[in-house]
Amino acid sequence: MTGHQGRRTQADRDAITVEIGYALVSAAFATAVVVGAVAGPALLFDLPALAERSLKGAAVVIAPVLFLTRVVTVLVRFRRGAQPSQPGRTNPDS
Repeated sequence: MTGHQGRRTQADRDAITVEIGYALVSAAFATAVVVGAVAGPALLFDLPALAERSLKGAAVVIAPVLFLTRVVTVLVRFRRGAQPSQPGRTNPDS
């Protein structure tokens, strides 16, 4: 993004859109994997009722927390990832 208070360029808006999409898709994937790992045994095996309810309950609690954490983490990292001041250089002193 630009360092001034002016309007964002189309490239800036596109970068933000792509980053939001990436955040949502990666969060959905990570959540599906973790929920499957936690609740999967309860769905695949014949477990005692308490264990089955506990695993499913844990998955219900973990899912939204993990999803939101992943989205926020990706978007905050994108916001902090300032571009170098000189194209092609990673360090302004180089």
